[in-house]
Amino acid sequence: MLSEPRSGRLAAWGNALLAGLASPDDAASAIVGEDAVHRVEGLPGESAPVGLTLALGRLRTLGATGLRVALPAPGHPLGLSGPPEFNARAMEAEEAVICHGAAFGLVPEVYEAGPDGDVHVEVVWHCLRVREAPPADVPSLGEAERELAEALRDATLLLSRLDVAGSGPVAEAAIDAYRARAERGREVLAPGYPPRAVRVLELAQRVGLLISVAHENGHGGAVSASEMGARSEVLRPVERTARRAQVAAYNSVVEQREMR
Repeated sequence: MLSEPRSGRLAAWGNALLAGLASPDDAASAIVGEDAVHRVEGLPGESAPVGLTLALGRLRTLGATGLRVALPAPGHPLGLSGPPEFNARAMEAEEAVICHGAAFGLVPEVYEAGPDGDVHVEVVWHCLRVREAPPADVPSLGEAERELAEALRDATLLLSRLDVAGSGPVAEAAIDAYRARAERGREVLAPGYPPRAVRVLELAQRVGLLISVAHENGHGGAVSASEMGARSEVLRPVERTARRAQVAAYNSVVEQREMR
């Protein structure tokens, strides 16, 4: 939850490209990020994987006018619309990108090689047919913002009471790393996104930081079984709320376009 999902980068910069607000090369570079290379496999008319620039251009010719994100988890098909085969692959990857205007979706498969500190990452996006239907359980930006504020307040109160919210060297290191990333680049979305979407995504990332710190602290001060159970119970809906807000932020430009 701390790092931007690859599906988020692809959707955000793909939307900027489709809207004419980013060049193909700039969009492809932003999507790849710190990975070595991204390719797209299974595009209609292509017998082998192709690069991102060609793939995004091909999706546009196939009718894609925007890209949405799905961040599903077991029991929560967030952002998906079927069919079951696509949902299963997206659920396994825990993320996917779905085209608006064309019945195609992209699911990433990540390959890593090399020693710690020098890992070479390649990503293959599998292009598959999807069902053209409303995505599951995606809130509006306003709903997401309200839900996040409530979730952050409630989780902070309970986790503080259980003494696991933010103490110890692991928590301090996580917070320092998060602040360093925030200082390195303030543009958390691509050109064309409304300020409210940026605000919602940043708040979702802060909520994700709280969840990560709570998990990485082990059992923290929650020494009894009932206390550990209470912590797990409060984290589960908060994590779901943060994922819903992320999807709402990434999908906001497509949703706004539909409302016009």
